[in-house]
Amino acid sequence: MSITIRIARKEDCPRLLELIRELAEYEKAPQEVTVSLEHFENAGFGPAPVWKAFVAVTVENGQEFIAGFALYYIRYSTWKGCRMYLEDIVVSERYRGKGIGKLLFDQLIAEAKEKQFNGLTWQVLEWNEPAINFYKKYNAKFDPEWWNGSIDL
Repeated sequence: MSITIRIARKEDCPRLLELIRELAEYEKAPQEVTVSLEHFENAGFGPAPVWKAFVAVTVENGQEFIAGFALYYIRYSTWKGCRMYLEDIVVSERYRGKGIGKLLFDQLIAEAKEKQFNGLTWQVLEWNEPAINFYKKYNAKFDPEWWNGSIDL
């Protein structure tokens, strides 16, 4: 199987939302995905985009097919400066174990270095052993001191 990593395009958004829903099912929270396609597209490709993504593409039956993606945005730390924040990295279940996650993560690291960010941060659920083990291969540090806080509006 041949995989190509490229920058996401607006026309990829319906497939990205499918993968987001697949991730939500895996994380036992399908009802939490409430973003509309229109909002998602505008947030990534409207007049003031707030996210960027890389997609992992293969060819099936002569058609391009997105097997996974990594979506990020820029976070500013008053202590560290600009950092890349990985919101989601998703590989469709039938494509897992084929090195696609590594290709996407390596692309994120390359992008962060090219843009001279000083790091890459993300969250992972404490029970998601496959993801934790994946990040450990990169010598990732996990910080047990910080709790996540949020307010829904």
